[in-house]
Amino acid sequence: MFGRPGFDQGAGDALFHHSPISLVIWDRELRCVWFNDSVHNQNIYTSEMELGGYVTDVIRAPHPEFLERAMERVFRDGVPLVGYELWPTGARVADRYYHVALIRLDGADGRPLGVCSVTAPASIGQQGGRLRLLNEAKSRIGTDLDPLVTSQRLAETAVPNLADYVTIDLVQAVPLDKEPLRRLKSTGTSIPGFYRAAAASIHDDLRESLWARGTPVYVPPASPFTTVLKNRRSYFEPVLDTSPGTWLDNDPDRAQVIRQTGMHSLMIVPLQARGATLGIAVFVRSQNPVPFSRADLALAEELAARAALIIDNALRYTRERTTALAIQRALMPHHLSGGSTVEVATRYLPADMHAGVGGDWLDVIQLSDARVALVVGDVIGHGINAAVTMGRLRATTRALSKLELPPAELLRLTDELAVDIARDCSEGGTSTPSAFGATCLYGVYDPKSQRCTMSSAGHPPPAIVFPDGSVDFVEVPPGAPVGVGLGSFESTEVELPDSSVMALYSDGLIEMDHDIDRGLQRLRTALASPFSSLNNLCTSVVDTLAPDGPVDDDITLLLARTHPAADY
Repeated sequence: MFGRPGFDQGAGDALFHHSPISLVIWDRELRCVWFNDSVHNQNIYTSEMELGGYVTDVIRAPHPEFLERAMERVFRDGVPLVGYELWPTGARVADRYYHVALIRLDGADGRPLGVCSVTAPASIGQQGGRLRLLNEAKSRIGTDLDPLVTSQRLAETAVPNLADYVTIDLVQAVPLDKEPLRRLKSTGTSIPGFYRAAAASIHDDLRESLWARGTPVYVPPASPFTTVLKNRRSYFEPVLDTSPGTWLDNDPDRAQVIRQTGMHSLMIVPLQARGATLGIAVFVRSQNPVPFSRADLALAEELAARAALIIDNALRYTRERTTALAIQRALMPHHLSGGSTVEVATRYLPADMHAGVGGDWLDVIQLSDARVALVVGDVIGHGINAAVTMGRLRATTRALSKLELPPAELLRLTDELAVDIARDCSEGGTSTPSAFGATCLYGVYDPKSQRCTMSSAGHPPPAIVFPDGSVDFVEVPPGAPVGVGLGSFESTEVELPDSSVMALYSDGLIEMDHDIDRGLQRLRTALASPFSSLNNLCTSVVDTLAPDGPVDDDITLLLARTHPAADY
């Protein structure tokens, strides 16, 4: 032991042998290799505490495997864990639980040697566990725009350190794609009050739960759950009264599971954001013998407040995404056909919830003399506005195509009309148009000449798969996106032998790794692969370039294979 001159070595001995704080060193396999005398004064260790004992064998606490996992994480990541809570098996009073800190021990060479656990009675440094839990909630809650994921992370963050069982129940059915609660039938004693969005428990089988995630949760019309929803104030019952004459008389199923699982302490907290109540968070203790305290309630309310704002944001995104998808499905073509001129296959995958639905569209338009127009476009931006803009531009290009205009002239008129629409939609009737842009590739294939004339408004170049299996990209002069008012477009003509395949696509297909050149090369390789049918090639290309689906942008692909020459 080291110390400054004059340091009383007895003070060091007191820390290691007579302190209320126990110190235990665990090796790489989480077996005890050293401990101080204080472990014998803390009833979370077995009376047979000895060197070589494995952590779950020498800890006297419900579910010691949670501490085992925490030690494994500290040993693996090297990040100390402060404020972990343990209570002895069979404890009955609130002052008999402990705070634990876990610290990785590294050797002189930097290699981890093991983990040191520092355990103190709850009366010493009680805020440690709460701060750790809040920090964990801050890092876990809010990283996803899916309300169900956010709800589940809140529930899992609170188990087991705050509660043994946690549920998150929402009054809105949007994220679950279910019927509104008011349309569901009531039973003789209960009403459909919520939808179960999340549940977490110290038991893997969720034995405390009467309802699975995604299903309606029924409650008596007069119960703490409905009271919290109505009054927007938490319900706090530190010692759960299950005797006759309580609210549980009207809720026999819930009363039965409470008795079976030993639930003895309850908190119900409203989830509130922007003046609205989104649902409730329920916190229960069963294995942990310590009743909830007012400090626990304050912590639960803070966790719920943080999560509620994120859930509300996620619900708003979900509603907008659902609306945008509905608009897109209504405005996109459902039965595309190239007639006797070309065989077509298409794929459209909307972006995930982080980016929001985009404004991709595709079209196949039969013209006179067996010609066919092929169109793929991509509106700038995401969400409802992008979906509505997509519908307008698709209708515009389809209407102009009936005028039999050359591709460059059609894009020029589309650009003018887009500017006019943007000006009409601008606020206050000002002359400055709002943002209303899109890239687009428009091509017309003539089976008589076996040539395709194409013009681009800032769109990625089309690819041609020739009958011999070779793949080439067509160099179409890139004009400006339609809607910006520049109106200067050029055309390129390419010859397509019988059974050639032309691929038109949106940039979401080739920008998965944000490297366009690499994306184009991957597209070339995917298109060159042998295929049994055009539909299979379409599937193979999308699966190869976007195996996990779209993330930041929609993915659109249109394949058109020319039929053998015929008498047109």
